[in-house]
Amino acid sequence: MSTLALIDAVADYGANRVLGPLSLTLKRGERVALVGKSGAGKSSLLSVMHQHWRGRGAALMPQELGLVASLSVFHNVYMGALAAHPTWYNLVTLAKPFRRDVAAIRPLLERLSIDDKCWAKAGELSGGQRQRVAAARAIHQGGEVLLADEPVSALDGPQSETLMIELTRAYPSAVLAMHDVELALRYTDRVIGIAEGGIALDAPSVRLTAQDLLPLY
Repeated sequence: MSTLALIDAVADYGANRVLGPLSLTLKRGERVALVGKSGAGKSSLLSVMHQHWRGRGAALMPQELGLVASLSVFHNVYMGALAAHPTWYNLVTLAKPFRRDVAAIRPLLERLSIDDKCWAKAGELSGGQRQRVAAARAIHQGGEVLLADEPVSALDGPQSETLMIELTRAYPSAVLAMHDVELALRYTDRVIGIAEGGIALDAPSVRLTAQDLLPLY
């Protein structure tokens, strides 16, 4: 990845246009925060980015998380790297995980303070725990760029800080839709404000304050 681009991108919901047309580029090593009120088009923009960029190593952490409730935390995280293994290997892992995969995943769960839930079913977890599992899956997947929709919305202050550190460490290039503007300004170097399906602001984070972003909400 050197540069990823969207040119005149649009998204429609039925007969209604919810995004665009808009154009933007993402440089290698750039972390971008998408900010704006609910319904402004942030999730739609991430979805369009994923459609256009998944062939170039884009990993998606959706707001609805997409965990399999009946599977363990380990297996949900392992699913991030399904494509890295043959089908027979994945089927065996479903019944009896290989030691090397457990050894790769458990340290990640430890860093996110959820190792004690490694073999618990995802459906038994709290909202914050599920969000950390989804983040662990995205980190385990790997890729060129992370596209994350409200990755820390269910977490408290210390946990959200820890998760942001782990996500930005794993993905130097990222686009993160966030409501917490303070976190957005600290962990990204560029802010794109979305309003009514278009770009209302695009500026370096260091030039902005939380107060500057309030009109977007």
